[in-house]
Amino acid sequence: MSDSTYNGWKNRATWNIALWIGNDESLYRLAVEYVQTRPAGKQATYRGFIRTMGLEGELTPDGFKYDGAKLDYSELGSMLREMTS
Repeated sequence: MSDSTYNGWKNRATWNIALWIGNDESLYRLAVEYVQTRPAGKQATYRGFIRTMGLEGELTPDGFKYDGAKLDYSELGSMLREMTS
């Protein structure tokens, strides 16, 4: 059985987005604020974060789209929610 993930993430694109959100101070703070200010009963999602921050169509410094088709949106949403737990 081989590991088909990229550094523990579904693929390189998902890993790169998670890397930037987790390691860029301003993006990290925006992500934490987004999660913490969700209305009661509204789960923070990665798609919602990207929409709220106006990152649709934008690229990381490494050239990956924040709203790319290959991203694992569920995995990135879980990462956002874990940032504040």
